Amino acid sequence: MKKNVKRGRVASEINITPFTDVVLVLLIIFMIATPVLLQPGIKVELPKAQAADSNTEKNISITIGDNGEIYLDDQRMDIGKLKYEIATRLSKNPSMAVIVKGDKEVKYELVVKVIDAAKLSGAKKFALGVDLKDGSF
Repeated sequence: MKKNVKRGRVASEINITPFTDVVLVLLIIFMIATPVLLQPGIKVELPKAQAADSNTEKNISITIGDNGEIYLDDQRMDIGKLKYEIATRLSKNPSMAVIVKGDKEVKYELVVKVIDAAKLSGAKKFALGVDLKDGSF
């Protein structure tokens, strides 16, 4: 502490080190928590595969939950609305691929209906979403 020579009083200063420490800890917590919060909320257990292609261009992602609910990106919809949304997106970019991610417990018939709806909407490229298997054949 410094003494004020003019009046004989002690001048005090605010120490901001603890405040800075708290702010940095909060920043680290938010940096770690943000990616977890940004993951899609649809929980799907994909089938396993040995190899999978990864494509960096924007695709149309359709997810089918284990209860049969259909999602386009993160938005729930029925087959009729799905056809319309796919056709709208394909009109903007006809080279987009449709990726169907179905839970391993989903009936095959529902996956076929979704792919059929995409074909009727004008889709030409299709892929099935899978998780990579650890190990070899």
